Amino acid sequence: MQQRIEEIKSYIEHQDNSLAVRRMLDLCLDTGEETLLVRAIDWSREFHAFQKNFPNDPVPDDFRKKAYDLLGALDTQNGNSRQTPQLLVDARKVSKKYSGSNFSLHPISLKVRTSDVLGIVGENGNGKTTLLRCLAGQLALDEGELEFPQLNNPDPYDIKHHVAFIPQRIPRWHGLLRDNLHFSASLSGITGRQNELMVDFMLERLNLNDYAHLTWNRISSGYRTRFEIARVLLQKPSLLILDEPLANLDINAQQTILTDLRHMAKSVYHPMGILLSSQQLHEVEKIADTVLLIKQGQCLVRTGKDEEIARGFVLELETPVSREEILQALNEYPVQVHFNGGFYTLMSENVPVEDLLKALLVANIQLSYFRDITHSTKRYF
Repeated sequence: MQQRIEEIKSYIEHQDNSLAVRRMLDLCLDTGEETLLVRAIDWSREFHAFQKNFPNDPVPDDFRKKAYDLLGALDTQNGNSRQTPQLLVDARKVSKKYSGSNFSLHPISLKVRTSDVLGIVGENGNGKTTLLRCLAGQLALDEGELEFPQLNNPDPYDIKHHVAFIPQRIPRWHGLLRDNLHFSASLSGITGRQNELMVDFMLERLNLNDYAHLTWNRISSGYRTRFEIARVLLQKPSLLILDEPLANLDINAQQTILTDLRHMAKSVYHPMGILLSSQQLHEVEKIADTVLLIKQGQCLVRTGKDEEIARGFVLELETPVSREEILQALNEYPVQVHFNGGFYTLMSENVPVEDLLKALLVANIQLSYFRDITHSTKRYF
């Protein structure tokens, strides 16, 4: 609790107010105290209204005072303790073939627990959507086993309640967006005052209030994705599966939605597992605990905290100098230098990335960009 309070204070001091608002809402929700959540929602509304009317002005002192008052109230709370992670889905050598097509999803195994974020990356047409639909129970497996340990003798209805799947092309809603959110919450047994409160929370948490009174055809595809996430979260699934949620979003929106998803997965109020696919390799690797690279229906690489440590060291960099100049700067080290798509890739079996960077800097090699991709699927591209 104290660590999260100090984190929010730091965001406020550095005027990262949008992030402070989102983290404040999360923290108040996790306490389980309705009065604190109501105060956080009101505070968030004030901030978004001010930001809309005065986008270039610093927030007023009253905004900061209310924030610190709310943090003071939170400081007296013990908060709910985190739950022990539960295995949500256990897929063992699942595979799928399509009649009349040369494509097939080769056997893939994976597990997802509460609070896990697992990313599936790869180019279009390589099997990401097929794998996700198999895991969501939407496609029958040709081979392999799919188990949901938290469900006893699950039928399709149980699986649909346990697992939420958001496709890239989201089905059309009818009516006002806010009304749809209220209906979704009611399907999970959230009624009365609590229904109103949770819809208000979700609209503020995903910054959707300005669009809640609109209909489906009046919002962009990016906001349709965000409303669909809000609708699904109100149904409190154990496992959330998203197919290409970053499509149609600019880079800032991509980073916001990814960090939000990670925090939601690790929520104290309702932790869940998240499985998402994307072509945005670097962005997914920032927030995922495990990443699978899928190519031509096969899992080529799996990286993450529980995976085997990659052999050797790999550094990706951008520089205006030639390959020969890089090799000369590193002539004391056994290193391979490859040029691919505007970037150099430096590979060594036994020289750490830090030592390679030091040698380049000592030789006054100008670096526009560098990244350690030793444990990234990027090293295999």
